[in-house]
Amino acid sequence: MTHASLQAAIDALVHARAHQGLVDARFLLDAVSSPGQAYAVAQGVADRLAWFRPGTPQHWKSGGPSRDAVLTHSRLPEGGIWPSPASTGWPFALRGIEAEIALRLSAPVDAALAATLDLQGARKLVDAMAVTIEVVDSRWTQGLEAPALLRLADLQSHGALVLGNWRSFEAARDWSAQRCRVQTGDAPAQAFRGTHSLGDPAHVLPSLLRHATLGGRTVPAGSVVTTGTWCGVLHARQGETVTVSFDGIGEARVSFDA
Repeated sequence: MTHASLQAAIDALVHARAHQGLVDARFLLDAVSSPGQAYAVAQGVADRLAWFRPGTPQHWKSGGPSRDAVLTHSRLPEGGIWPSPASTGWPFALRGIEAEIALRLSAPVDAALAATLDLQGARKLVDAMAVTIEVVDSRWTQGLEAPALLRLADLQSHGALVLGNWRSFEAARDWSAQRCRVQTGDAPAQAFRGTHSLGDPAHVLPSLLRHATLGGRTVPAGSVVTTGTWCGVLHARQGETVTVSFDGIGEARVSFDA
């Protein structure tokens, strides 16, 4: 794929974000042909919009449908990281809701360390966990039906991240028994148990940290990764409040202002 094609995808996503609009993915079906190119587009958008400051803790989303799948990772813009309870008037196109667990790193990680990590070693780098709500959104007219690589270029359809209070991480926690509840507006709460696609939120960490340290980069201490949904993608409407709770961990809440 040509540099011009990748630049066209960057231009489209920057325009959509700057004008709070949507772009028709049909005009860019051939612009991105590999995950590496999708990541390059995402980085190009971040550079154009000056999202990141060097040396500060980072926020990432990471996950996949199963342990056999290739995991994908996106660094999240700081302007959309909100403490719970959050209230927002952002003009989201979708207002998708994912109930997640975030993990926080206690130490910096460079490429040399990341290359050595297995799941057990990665767990030792985590000092805290928190309930999160990821608001799912899209810059593509097709939303979650857009091609997978274009969704990856669009930060895996990320809108915002709402962070609950931190509590000490439990490396030996039985995630298969973990209960989660999602309350959306006045609808009955939906309950889930042991429904994380990877069985353990920390499973994303070795792959994420190797990805995040490519090119000699370092992930600072205090960086956060939200680790994938326990509830699929639910949907909220403007004017509704969403509360996500995980037994024994905490809760997070976001209100979508009318």
